[in-house]
Amino acid sequence: MPAALVTARSSLLGLTLLGVLATPGAAQQHAVTAADYARAEQFLAPAVTPLVSGMSVSPSWIAGDRFWYRNTTAAGSEFIIAEPTRKSRARAFDHAKVALALSAATGGTYDADHLPFTAITMAEDGKSFSVNLSGKRYSCDVLGISCVAVAGVVPTQSATGRAAAALAVTSPDGKRAAFIRNWNLWIRDVTTGAESQLTSDGVTDFGYATDNAGWANSDRAILLWSPDSRKIATYQQDQRHVGEMYLVSTTAGHPTLRAWKYPLPGDSIVTMIQRVVIDVDSKRVVRFQMSPDQHRSTNGDNISMGDVQWSPDASQVAFVSVTRDHKTATLRVADAATGVVRTVMSESVPASHFESGLGKINWQMLWTSKEVLWWSQRDNWGQLYLYDAATGALKHQVTTGEGNVAAVVKVDEPHRIVWFTGTGREAGRDPYFRFFYRIGLDGKGYTLLTPDDGDHTVSLAPSGAVFVDTWSRPDVPQITVLRSGLTGKQLVALERADISRLVATGWKPPIPITMKGRDGTTDIYGLMFRPSHFDSTAKYPIINQIYPGPQTGSVGGRSFTPARGDAQALAELGFIVVQIDGMGTPWRSKSFHDAYYGNMGDNTLPDQVAGM
Repeated sequence: MPAALVTARSSLLGLTLLGVLATPGAAQQHAVTAADYARAEQFLAPAVTPLVSGMSVSPSWIAGDRFWYRNTTAAGSEFIIAEPTRKSRARAFDHAKVALALSAATGGTYDADHLPFTAITMAEDGKSFSVNLSGKRYSCDVLGISCVAVAGVVPTQSATGRAAAALAVTSPDGKRAAFIRNWNLWIRDVTTGAESQLTSDGVTDFGYATDNAGWANSDRAILLWSPDSRKIATYQQDQRHVGEMYLVSTTAGHPTLRAWKYPLPGDSIVTMIQRVVIDVDSKRVVRFQMSPDQHRSTNGDNISMGDVQWSPDASQVAFVSVTRDHKTATLRVADAATGVVRTVMSESVPASHFESGLGKINWQMLWTSKEVLWWSQRDNWGQLYLYDAATGALKHQVTTGEGNVAAVVKVDEPHRIVWFTGTGREAGRDPYFRFFYRIGLDGKGYTLLTPDDGDHTVSLAPSGAVFVDTWSRPDVPQITVLRSGLTGKQLVALERADISRLVATGWKPPIPITMKGRDGTTDIYGLMFRPSHFDSTAKYPIINQIYPGPQTGSVGGRSFTPARGDAQALAELGFIVVQIDGMGTPWRSKSFHDAYYGNMGDNTLPDQVAGM
């Protein structure tokens, strides 16, 4: 079978031309027509996504482990409320009557399937709810007898105002929002709009709470409010003498030049941060008593405060520093009043790099018991370890065995339970599928909570008693249920994605594939896309959509989606399209991830060739 290896995600036409040029014999078999392109366009996301309903459930938890969510239907949308104690699922209110009542109250015209709001606030007694609409707030009873405007006006922001609000960080009590202006940190009273300047010594390229994410750099404030809303943990970032990177935008008209600070490997001067705590009321800046250190990006592109945690009483700040080469991570605790810093523990990986977690920072301070839950790949898998926060001594390993802890979801300190998602822990199943587990901090009581064979996304109730479980596979649409947080027992069936309208178009799901990697023994996984008019007697050129990592792989998520970029659209033009996660991509063992560490030119190409 001829193969065209395309090493970048590009436009539909660009990839098609590359495939045809590399396989002239195949091009002669079938001349791509305008009709082929028209059919291919019908398999892109804008065309296929609206044909699926009931795919996602995002619960908003309310008292008693109840929750509401907005569900998409073939007709429009609906609001559902679920009650675990009653094991019930029902519409949160009478949609038809509420539409009439709201139309009467506002002078608008609404129908049951297209209500003019996407969020509700349920009353404690469950008999009424309120919504924001056109700058006003309305309260409606669930029977739809009436909707009335309530006291207070919801401000309608301009596009500029909404953009500014998105860059600010609101305090936990909702009363103040912190933002950056002219390299300094300011706060705004959410109710009155009054503004106050917190710092005054910020200057160009040495500002407070500033981002540094390359071309995606923004003016959003990078900070973490204390639980009592009285202090802010952030930093003053020094990039004054760091070299610049440039991007030329060639849109219509004259090209524009963008520049940002970007240290390169080998540079003697790199971006450094000076960590601080700011007392908002007194405007006092407490600088940590330590040398400036490196910031760490916690989601691949942007700086976040995922490596910073406040103590419940706001007296201490725990944080992790990482060396420039990502080989050493150090956990420290600072006194928020004095800035005195104490080192708790440190871990180094001299041969390659130290991972913080698989897509999420996974260490956590247990302030009450004076312990640290720490994530490490020291046994070749991402596992949890329990440390003494006072001495830095290892107490014991919490999780063991083959497979990773992917994300710590919740730690219940009083009951000594941790809930987490994991990958590669279920034998015989796709190692990229995420499952949900619980275990005691003593390493006992390990329990799989999501038994269905698929990729699981979960939302755990604040109490930990129940959770919403949505699972799917690339070829199996979403099924959502409510389960017990202790046993995993199914309590309520919530939603099942409806793909009937999608299938009616001739759409076919991608085919999961398993191959051997470069060594002839290691299993590698991927997806294959065939034309909807596939002819098993014909030969097709291959387009390999490769993303070699190391942050992610070619396939990306394993959950169901009606469109995966342009993969199916490309296949419609007469190709077999493959996405293969080769060695060197994450979510597997550390040795698998480190396969071409220090040799970026590898780009998983040996695995791509072997797989095809």
